[in-house]
Amino acid sequence: MKALRNYIDKIKPHFEKGGKFEKLESSFGAIETFLFVPNKVTFKGSHIRDNNDMKRTMSVVLIALMPALIFGMWNVGYQHALSVGINNSIFENFIFGFTKVLPIIAVSYISGLSIEFIFAQYRGHEVNEGFLVTGMLIPMLVPVDIPLWMVAIATIFAVIFGKEVFGGTGMNVFNPALVARAFLFFAYPAQITGDKIWIAGLTEGKGIVDGFSGATPLGNWGQNIVDHTSFWDMFLGFIPGSIGETSKLAILIGAAILLFTGIGSWRIMLSTFAGAIFMTLIFNAFAVNEYMKVDPMTHLVMGGFMFGAVFMATDPVSSAQTNKGKYIYGFLLGIFAIMIRVFNPAYPEGMMLAILLMNTFTPLIDFYVIEANIKRRLKRAAKIKINL
Repeated sequence: MKALRNYIDKIKPHFEKGGKFEKLESSFGAIETFLFVPNKVTFKGSHIRDNNDMKRTMSVVLIALMPALIFGMWNVGYQHALSVGINNSIFENFIFGFTKVLPIIAVSYISGLSIEFIFAQYRGHEVNEGFLVTGMLIPMLVPVDIPLWMVAIATIFAVIFGKEVFGGTGMNVFNPALVARAFLFFAYPAQITGDKIWIAGLTEGKGIVDGFSGATPLGNWGQNIVDHTSFWDMFLGFIPGSIGETSKLAILIGAAILLFTGIGSWRIMLSTFAGAIFMTLIFNAFAVNEYMKVDPMTHLVMGGFMFGAVFMATDPVSSAQTNKGKYIYGFLLGIFAIMIRVFNPAYPEGMMLAILLMNTFTPLIDFYVIEANIKRRLKRAAKIKINL
């Protein structure tokens, strides 16, 4: 690494102002900060200084995503083996899933980073590390059978219209990964919904075992079909679904990493679960159809609810910033997610639209929390003045 550091230091002047490649300064800086910790510090103004920069934050989130991603790769192979009636080893299932998922990840990063580099060069800005997480989240939110060209288009759309039009990293209103998922959902519904798209090779219909449908529990309930998948199969992840969303155990391991490092907000996670349980209990009290009878714990382990609550709702840019606002944001998010699921069969997931909806209202929530705090302090100051 020392030799690489010396080489980068040697060629760096060529990419700085006045050098022959000064127009590529942003691209060079992105490669340098990817390989080494940035050595920039603040020189003026009030700042809280610690060692937790954006690069470290994004790295921790990527580490937290690994349990769900690794299990998702294995589950891709496992579900394929079930569909064709063969018994593969754990390693064979993982290798099969790895070969299916890796191209999706590669396309996501190549297409997304290309747009990031273009915008950075055009604006003369640095390339931020924010897409390191977004580029991994997008593949984990999609089915394994999705065409790669759709992944590229959705990623490009998300980077341009979900982030860059707002000013880049830290300025976006919506979570870019969910913007990509929503784009696919509305632009190519046949490739993002249904039973067959969740299993690698199932759409081809060759050699499929009789009786194997590939339907997800959430998909069955969305069609008013009573699903009998066990709680533990949904919790452990032995079911069809998006690549990174099936294993709730793996997601909870990632949540523990985020909470231990202080990257994820426990207020948002806890209040999101509370809102979902609250809304489910209201539905259980009326229970005019079978879907409204589904218990709270089943709702939490179905679909992408838990993945959304841990990795998407806690996005530090698009979520609430104030502590009280985080409780309000998360609680309403949980309520809307379950409400959309039960009331609108056209959107069986619910979590995606609920997060995007609450992203819209996040600035308003924080505004009123801050205004209420200001009014409370002014009243307290007035009382103190009167007493004096």
